Amino acid sequence: MARMRTILFLCTGNTCRSPMAEAIARHALDHGEVAGVVGTVFVASAGVAAGEGSPMSDEAVEALEALGIQHHGTSKPVTADMLRKADRVLAMTESHRNSARRLLGHDEAAKARVELLDPQGDVEDPIGLGSNTYLVLAKRLRKLIPKRLSEVLIEHASRSK
Repeated sequence: MARMRTILFLCTGNTCRSPMAEAIARHALDHGEVAGVVGTVFVASAGVAAGEGSPMSDEAVEALEALGIQHHGTSKPVTADMLRKADRVLAMTESHRNSARRLLGHDEAAKARVELLDPQGDVEDPIGLGSNTYLVLAKRLRKLIPKRLSEVLIEHASRSK
């Protein structure tokens, strides 16, 4: 039986990018849009500078709703324990990846599991840039995440054999 894998999305405040990514990933997994998935995948999100319990931004909620995706949850700060427990951490920016790796100290195995969500570069913060920017971001994530999860989960399955 395949064990449950955990994917953690990471941004700054955990009120825009990472909860949007979490919701889109969950939606894609629930609707069979991620190739190569065997077993259960748990997705979560956190922020490197997040407070505890802040709601997702209104613009992020609206952008997800425009894509037919619901998300309920509040912000949480990332911890070294969260990072160690995740099979893969997908960071929005190089800065987030570096912050996560610093939190992990000398745990080289855990550090190796922290990657950029988009290997082509940073997913920029939409905060303060208006509703259209959030919608553009949501569409980018909607296109990127199923493909990225397939890559990550297929790679994980081949390592586990």
